[in-house]
Amino acid sequence: MEERKTKYVFITGGVVSSLGKGIASASLGLLLKKRGLSVNILKLDPYLNVDPGTMNPFQHGEVYVLDDGSETDLDLGHYERFLNQSMCSDNNVTSGQIYHTIITRERRGDYLGATVQVIPHVTAELKSSIKKLSKINGHVDVIIAEIGGTVGDIESLPFMEAIRQMGLEGDPSDTMFIHLTLVPYIDAAGELKTKPTQHSVKALREIGIQPNMLLCRTAKTLGDDIRNKIALFCSVPSKNVIEAIDASTIYEVPLLFEEHDFSNIVLKHLNIEAPEPDLTEWEDLVNRIKHPNNRIKIAICGKYVYLKDAYKSIMEAFYHAGAENDARVDLVWVSSEDIKKGGAAKFLDDIDGLLIPGGFGERGVEGKIESIRFIRENKIPFLGICLGMHCAVIEYARNVCGLKDAHSFEFYRELKNPVIHLMADQEKITGLGGTMRLGSYPAVIEKDSLTYKAYGETEIADRHRHRYEFNNKYRDMVTKDGMKLVGLSPDGKLVEVVEIENHPWYVAVQYHPELKSHPTKPHPLFRDFIAAAVKYHKERRSAVENPEQNSIA
Repeated sequence: MEERKTKYVFITGGVVSSLGKGIASASLGLLLKKRGLSVNILKLDPYLNVDPGTMNPFQHGEVYVLDDGSETDLDLGHYERFLNQSMCSDNNVTSGQIYHTIITRERRGDYLGATVQVIPHVTAELKSSIKKLSKINGHVDVIIAEIGGTVGDIESLPFMEAIRQMGLEGDPSDTMFIHLTLVPYIDAAGELKTKPTQHSVKALREIGIQPNMLLCRTAKTLGDDIRNKIALFCSVPSKNVIEAIDASTIYEVPLLFEEHDFSNIVLKHLNIEAPEPDLTEWEDLVNRIKHPNNRIKIAICGKYVYLKDAYKSIMEAFYHAGAENDARVDLVWVSSEDIKKGGAAKFLDDIDGLLIPGGFGERGVEGKIESIRFIRENKIPFLGICLGMHCAVIEYARNVCGLKDAHSFEFYRELKNPVIHLMADQEKITGLGGTMRLGSYPAVIEKDSLTYKAYGETEIADRHRHRYEFNNKYRDMVTKDGMKLVGLSPDGKLVEVVEIENHPWYVAVQYHPELKSHPTKPHPLFRDFIAAAVKYHKERRSAVENPEQNSIA
């Protein structure tokens, strides 16, 4: 029996960045999977960095880490969450990776003296990287490739040329080009304007790519007149001009797309027959996100709070956990530097829970430590992640164990009490890119712990991204004073999870649980953290409403 062809869908963007190509790609992947097809998806990033691992979060946002330790673009988080499947290093391709591969080959003499050029060598390597996904984990029905940046960018031209060439290979039904563009609403004129879309498609066609479908990002509903106008000037069938209207939650986007027959149009073009999608579970998720019965405040105290994309996976994990607990989670963004200047009580007095996220560098650490002290003393639910665990250990060592000079070796080399120290296998490493403890690692959890109650098992695995760890020289000291080391590496050498006694919910972990949270299956720690915050909120409200009957210890 002849194996079915793998089909390819290329998603490009125009006019401006941040229109939502990643969400559109993930939404299509979800809809096709719900129709019983096997799907894989990749992000093609034109920047010359090998990966985003060394990039400033203010420039690039979150670095998303995969099970295999790859540091990737944050859009891969959307892919994993929507498709509920794990990605690998092959799902994120950058210009830096492509050129590194080609130059390495040239230095070895693999090209036999030929002049190495963008065409055919770079484009061939790009096509090879795209097609490679069709061989991973068996047959793949559809591969979705998102092209980073916007049409017309100089650095993305080799990528555009590569996908143009793929469009000429095989049958026309083997590939589909979807272009995401902007249809802005001009308040002064009271009109939606189609010219940006027309010019964007014009630029795409000049490269040699005729889009088969347009996703029109808009704040207002597109009427038939606007849709027909776009279709006429962009040479796209009117039914293939799909409205991508602003949604209250990203998880509603696939449902809104499907109202316009999105997946049917794609499958018809690709000449694939598949049953209608069952979106009941997804519809229930969206309903729970939009109509919760509880409302709580969770503070995120960090130094990148003015760029929310730096904490994208954390935000999504809270939305997942909120839906599971029938609660709307209002995130309160608190600068750790403001805490240091104004004190924790000023910013955290009215919250129902605190999260200290991961990060690097000394700036803002003292504010995080002060925040943890406040919630520990006031018995407010707390979750610390990576650097958040380091800060929790430092705070406890200082304020409970009496080591006033306790700190992290990451920030100060001359320390009498470095309760956080460099991992042994990191001591001789000088390069920064891809050299941390990265990817999924196992841990053993004690049964008598909040963490075990969350996971329901003693052996777990989560994703890491760090160089520093709990200094084992201080284990006896902190445990004697009430901190519990409830999660260790299988060999017992690394501390993975800490909790404290006499607190309603206080968990700090070395790894990043947010990276394995899914919309319909929240990460256990986020789920239980939000459950504890909902309980705390209700008890606090009850105490305010009935002061003579209640008190919060």
